[in-house]
Amino acid sequence: MRLAIVALGRLSRGPEAELVKDYVARAHAAGRALGFGAVEVVEIDSRKPGKAAEGEALLTALTGFDHICACDEHGPPAASRAFADRLAALRDRGARRAAFVIGGADGLAPAVLERAHELMSFGPQTWPHALARAMLAEQLYRAVSILAGSPYHRD
Repeated sequence: MRLAIVALGRLSRGPEAELVKDYVARAHAAGRALGFGAVEVVEIDSRKPGKAAEGEALLTALTGFDHICACDEHGPPAASRAFADRLAALRDRGARRAAFVIGGADGLAPAVLERAHELMSFGPQTWPHALARAMLAEQLYRAVSILAGSPYHRD
């Protein structure tokens, strides 16, 4: 199953971009034997300002995904093992592509939330979008390492 981080905006060079690149590479290396393809990072630029226009741009990028998870402050937080189990269940039921969506500063448009199969939050704190992207990339790697039986994750 292919995985994607679909995010509004582009990360410039910096520590967050390096973290995303590193964890995406780790997830790909660890996930191949488990049936996970490379983690794709899709950066979306909205040509028009506003939540609705951002939502339209994101929806265009989400066509062809079997499963969409919206990263939203109102979604339930997921423990790392539970997140790993969800990825394994998606893979095992035959999902070919899963997208994890991060919106702009004002969150995701209602149209994107309606299109999502599930919501997920990073807890009650507010996180900068660049950091949320790095945290998501790390959690994808952590999930794959849990499924592989790697000692990276400690309970």
